[in-house]
Amino acid sequence: MSPVITLTLNPAIDETILLDRLSPGTVHRARSVAFHAGGKGVNVASCLADWGGIPVIAAGLLGRANEAPFARLFASKAIRDECLHVPGETRTNVKLAHAGETTDINLPGLEVTAESVRAVRERLLGLAAPGSVVLLAGSLPAGVDEGLYAELTASLAARGARVLLDSSGPPLARALAGGTPPWCIKPNRAELEALAGRRLPDAVTVRDAARGLLGRGVALVAVSLGAEGALFVTGEDCLHAALPPMRAASTVGAGDAMVAGIIAGIHAGEGIEGIARLGTAFAAAKLRAPGANLPERAVVEALAGAVIIQYEGVNAA
Repeated sequence: MSPVITLTLNPAIDETILLDRLSPGTVHRARSVAFHAGGKGVNVASCLADWGGIPVIAAGLLGRANEAPFARLFASKAIRDECLHVPGETRTNVKLAHAGETTDINLPGLEVTAESVRAVRERLLGLAAPGSVVLLAGSLPAGVDEGLYAELTASLAARGARVLLDSSGPPLARALAGGTPPWCIKPNRAELEALAGRRLPDAVTVRDAARGLLGRGVALVAVSLGAEGALFVTGEDCLHAALPPMRAASTVGAGDAMVAGIIAGIHAGEGIEGIARLGTAFAAAKLRAPGANLPERAVVEALAGAVIIQYEGVNAA
């Protein structure tokens, strides 16, 4: 079974502080604080490891000075560590969780050299093989060329890998403008609006903007819509997937969990509906626990079975 490879070039140690409320300019007493090895690709790898049955490789960059949380995570979940460990500290991201919402304070990351980027690229391409599923995830470190994801996507596709890209801003736009676009992207509404260059106030405009990306060569566009669920669009189908709202222990990493569910569906050979069910179920299951963790597989499977699927547009029954 081919492993899933996740790339995280800008990882973070997430410091999640739970508050009763957030009032700027005042003193707060935290209810709890927790530290988790994070970054989009790391979070996805963690959720896939919890799901089970899929070999997972984590690639990217880590600072040696505070690598211990990542080493513990990878060892505890049997995630293969193929990260390049470099001098310095991986950044810390402070997350203030309050009333079901999260306020993020992202600190600066590692100073990355061109030599480190070349080494990571060579290692990633050496790991990829025909049929591999590769996730390129998160922001790029300061100073790294914004076209890196576009270049990696083309190189990985040439090796027969299926590339998923979960990023935003110029790195995402450059990848979509390249000659070989990613197989799948997962923007949220704001990121899709940035790509479309206009506001998308309703379901019809979101659907049309997602379909517009298919014209650039993307095979699957999954648009996360928060409590409203998600829209999954291919050249053949367009469907909306959702679960009833539930109490959230933490919303941190729900989007990353959705990506993990999409990958789990792809890895299992599911069609668009199966992928949508797993993506939505992974995101909902993640809401039940802090950190990038899923409950036991039976809980996720039950949620997947309860996902409400509605086909939209020309594909509606």
